[in-house]
Amino acid sequence: MRRKAIELAAVATAAVPGLTPTAVSSAPDDPADFDSALLLDSEGKRWRVRSPRHAEASARLETEFLVLRAFAPAIRAELPFLMPTVAGSVRLGSLSTFVYSHLGGSTRSVEELTAGPDALAREIGVALAAIHDLPRAIVSNADLPSYTPNEFRQRRLNELDQAATTGKIPPALLLRWEHALEDVSLWRFNPSVVHGDLHEDNLLVEGSRVTAVTGWTDLRIGDPADDFAWLVASNEQDFVDAVLGAYTAGRRDKPDKHLLRRAALSAEFALAQYLVKGIAAGDATMVAEAEEMLATLASDIAEHGGQPISVEPLPSAAAATVPGAATPVSIEHAAGSGAGPGLRAADDGVPAAVPPVTVFPVPAVQPAVHVTPIPVDPAPSPAPAAPPAGTEGGAGGGSSTGPADGTKTDAPDAPGGPDDTSTAALTIVDAKKR
Repeated sequence: MRRKAIELAAVATAAVPGLTPTAVSSAPDDPADFDSALLLDSEGKRWRVRSPRHAEASARLETEFLVLRAFAPAIRAELPFLMPTVAGSVRLGSLSTFVYSHLGGSTRSVEELTAGPDALAREIGVALAAIHDLPRAIVSNADLPSYTPNEFRQRRLNELDQAATTGKIPPALLLRWEHALEDVSLWRFNPSVVHGDLHEDNLLVEGSRVTAVTGWTDLRIGDPADDFAWLVASNEQDFVDAVLGAYTAGRRDKPDKHLLRRAALSAEFALAQYLVKGIAAGDATMVAEAEEMLATLASDIAEHGGQPISVEPLPSAAAATVPGAATPVSIEHAAGSGAGPGLRAADDGVPAAVPPVTVFPVPAVQPAVHVTPIPVDPAPSPAPAAPPAGTEGGAGGGSSTGPADGTKTDAPDAPGGPDDTSTAALTIVDAKKR
């Protein structure tokens, strides 16, 4: 249920005793998950209220409460930005609403951030470096998720399988994402503490400074590229490069060279996650919006090639003819490092265009083994009489039975030959006569 700003103000008075709101306004937030408001009280203090719209969002706020408690004053003092402090909470039914002390600064759109001064880009890079260099104990002590590179990649593959079952993802995107996720060389990185939900609405800016970082609901140990996804999605390469330069200079660990590729993949795949979320919530508006954005993305990639996301090139087109079909089935997909003529090459020397792969129909399958039936003798001839003792083939002679002239034969079809397994090849000796 969506709550209006005035309703959130009433909830805040129950969460924080003595709070008397005198003014209220809506605040930007994730509209699918939270309702938010900014309050001004009778003493001139400001507060922020976040109310979840469903149980999963409520659980995220409760997780954030644990995260913020894990940030000891000594750790907060070393950060180049401020963090929220929980002033109170109230439970309404199964959902928990939280009230936070207000932090200075204001949110800005991506367009405003990218058009800002270089100093602001550097501030964002420094803030990202500080987050990723946080001690891992903060995550482990709060019992939050921790992923190795392979575990993180496998998790994404599972999410891709789930998204594919909806039948609403353009095939070109599924092929593009699967190719990147199967490209093992792309997933060699050092895991770090990750904010997990970093975007423009969780950055508070004042002038050319980042004053605070909010929205700590998805803290984990994982891929640092996830916190760059919103930057890469801005398509402002100069801005991204400036942020990355300050980030690289501020990190204790040197970032891996494929960080921006995985960030671009994360930005694209977020649309599939949004679709799955809308379907799970039964929100037709979310589903329609996600489908529209996915179709636009697929169209843009088909026309312009998209941002590089794979180290290994993906063929620009593949055509397959289905046996028995009246016409061939053609599958078009875009390569992450150059999907068509005129596109720039990837930064690691991968050619801009790759020849298409044509799959020809397989002829009708023939049996691998030709089996010839063996004729069966309906009345096998009786075994020959045993030769006298001491002659060839007898009890005291050689070990083989051959023709009358004493010569041997190795033909497999000849009775008595070395490979013969029929009963006619056996010598029968009358035990009574011996």
